[in-house]
Amino acid sequence: MVNELCPGDLKTIYPEPTARVIAKARPEIDIHARKFIETSPFCVLATSGSDGSVDASPRGGHPGFVHVEGPNRLLMPDRTGNNRIDSFKNIVEGTGFVHLVFFVPGLDETLRVGGRGAVTAEPALLAAMEEFGKLPRAVLCIEVDEAYFHCGKALMRSKLWSRDAQVERATFPSISQVIHDQTKLGEPEPQAAVEARYKTQL
Repeated sequence: MVNELCPGDLKTIYPEPTARVIAKARPEIDIHARKFIETSPFCVLATSGSDGSVDASPRGGHPGFVHVEGPNRLLMPDRTGNNRIDSFKNIVEGTGFVHLVFFVPGLDETLRVGGRGAVTAEPALLAAMEEFGKLPRAVLCIEVDEAYFHCGKALMRSKLWSRDAQVERATFPSISQVIHDQTKLGEPEPQAAVEARYKTQL
């Protein structure tokens, strides 16, 4: 067991944030946030369920796969996945609150965007968001109420974009092998087979 901190303890460890840190949280997507999103090929989507559970899942596509429809509106296409739809269940059945953290390869700063989400499958909207030769199955509409940039310290500490920090894929078993070991279901596949299958399912 660890000695857990109480709310009052936090104030003895962390000083108050500066006025600039507070002010950088903007109520809309400004010109800088828009450019960052339009350059980003990857983000993490966090949602919360009605039972208090939290889900975070990776989302990716070509740069700008998340469409900026206006200063307070984003559209994110949903591509083929594992069909658990944990995020969408949280949005439809839970609080509706969403947060995203956008990454741009080579930049250490990240962008955090928060708001409320809704899921739609309107045909016209799906048709407008074709990518990889396929239509999305649904689109997440996000009404943005907060956006702010994080400094680059976390990515700098992790050396995320450094070639020297890259791990050889062969040092870790294929995801197929991992799931087989965990569940004893299906047949394990080598990494080459997994990557070949990925290319047909994007």
